[in-house]
Amino acid sequence: MRYLTEYRDPEQVKKLAEAVRAATARPWRIMEICGGQTHAIIRFGLDELLPREITLIHGPGCPVCVTPVEILDKAVAIAARPEAIFCSFGDMLRVPGTAKDLFTVKSEGGDVRVVYSPMDAVALAQQNPRREVVFFAVGFETTAPANAMAVAEAARLGLNNFSILVSHVLVPPAMRAVLSSPQNRVQGFLAAGHVCTITGTEEYKPLADEFRVPIVVTGFEPLDILQGVLMCVRQLESGRHEVENQYARSVRPEGNRVARKQVEEVFECIPRKWRGIGEIPSSGLGLRARYAAFDAERRFAVSHIAAEESSACIAGEVLQGHKKPHDCPAFGIHCTPDKPLGAPMVSSEGACAAYYRYRRGKGEGGRRKGEGGRRKGEGGRRKGEGGRRKGEGGRGKAEDFAGS
Repeated sequence: MRYLTEYRDPEQVKKLAEAVRAATARPWRIMEICGGQTHAIIRFGLDELLPREITLIHGPGCPVCVTPVEILDKAVAIAARPEAIFCSFGDMLRVPGTAKDLFTVKSEGGDVRVVYSPMDAVALAQQNPRREVVFFAVGFETTAPANAMAVAEAARLGLNNFSILVSHVLVPPAMRAVLSSPQNRVQGFLAAGHVCTITGTEEYKPLADEFRVPIVVTGFEPLDILQGVLMCVRQLESGRHEVENQYARSVRPEGNRVARKQVEEVFECIPRKWRGIGEIPSSGLGLRARYAAFDAERRFAVSHIAAEESSACIAGEVLQGHKKPHDCPAFGIHCTPDKPLGAPMVSSEGACAAYYRYRRGKGEGGRRKGEGGRRKGEGGRRKGEGGRRKGEGGRGKAEDFAGS
């Protein structure tokens, strides 16, 4: 496929991996922010192509994963109401709340519908004037413009039966929380390219300056990620801490001004709880006062609902990069995609889901030595989508990218 296969070219992948090895003189720990990047790294075995001195740490960049249990419980309570049509993207339906998920509510008779856009929910409100239509507005800055547009359109149409349950979170405050933690090990970041397509890159500069860490805005294909790692390593090796843009084909320094204006019109910054992490100041979006009528929490009086995280789930430590999924005693045993304890196991961008799909098996399926061990057996080769190990240091063969 044009504009995709070019970014998975085996020879270019090999050249970039060699360039990273040549540039690396000391150990470095780099966090990729986005769960989409994490899945690409694990699926294609990119971490196994890197020198042992480079450790990739998985970050909190999966909006489904960081949605707190209490928001799920509020969604379940609203969806169970007979007057409600509860609309959501499909990735939220199997995320566990305290007692049940949205799929269970649907099986019990709740009107839960998968939609592909918040504007689908607006259309449903127009078509069902006697029903209350609620859209589950989850995501980072990437999805906020469309959700803001839906609210603005509902206001323009005078739809009194439309509302949104908001669980929007923001990336820079989460990065600040990671860097401020006494347990922080991160020395550089691969920032999420799709987020920066909306926000631009300027708001990352204060973080880079204050904490003296390089931040490289990075895409999601193998060549993107390896180039982002190379740019970050070169900064670290030279003692620089700048914001660089690897994903220039999509990201401009100013971002998308029209989208940002729409978000600022409808939403304002508020404190927000993150699943397994707790409340982070100014890390979320909430509806401004003039749009409060579209707030589902108020409309259905569910603001009082509170919940505690499962003590058996270490999602918070995984999302902060303190642990890897295979460090969880429940991983692959008591926590599976069919019976998840936490959101990272069912989200399409969750780190636990990535490890379960691509690295599950003997020896924890391909963990790096010193950071979790590499795959053993069958001559030390990883088969399938992710690059085989070859020779010294467990480096992967870029040829395995062909046809992925």
